[in-house]
Amino acid sequence: MRQMILTVVVTLTFSTGCLASTSGIYKEPLDVKTLNTLRSDFDHLMQLANRHDFKALHEMFWQSPSALLVAKSAIPTEGNWAGFWGNEAIDQKLRDIGTSGPVVLRPDCSKFKVVGLTKDIAQSYAPVDITVSYAGQDGTPKPFLLLINWIKIGKDWKVASEIILPVPQAPEAKSQVTG
Repeated sequence: MRQMILTVVVTLTFSTGCLASTSGIYKEPLDVKTLNTLRSDFDHLMQLANRHDFKALHEMFWQSPSALLVAKSAIPTEGNWAGFWGNEAIDQKLRDIGTSGPVVLRPDCSKFKVVGLTKDIAQSYAPVDITVSYAGQDGTPKPFLLLINWIKIGKDWKVASEIILPVPQAPEAKSQVTG
């Protein structure tokens, strides 16, 4: 009896695993109109950030303690970059960055990509040059990657998480000596 139960459990485990990945082919859960809406929302988010419109930026974010912004930290105990959870922390971080001096975001729209993860969750990616003088940054444009997870709330798409990653400088190429 024990062996029979074990056999059934093992069989079900393998068969459900196989069923879950039968095709392996991705099917976009979002239609073209929705993908275009998300592109437009991304463009609008960049405009608001460049205008330092903190009230409108607040409205773009999901109103949840689980909303997340990953950005440069000015507090050494937080580390160089940190996660800021919830709308109050996000609002404060955006104000701190935006009032520190000029902040300009220039996304490379030709490399912008958005994919639906479900019908209510999407992720976008864009390389962005950011000019900022916050927390020791020198105010020269530097390359970043901007990853945004979007969540559909009612009829609107909101920023659930915005992760800003600095792109490290490429290492200098070593010259080869032939001899």
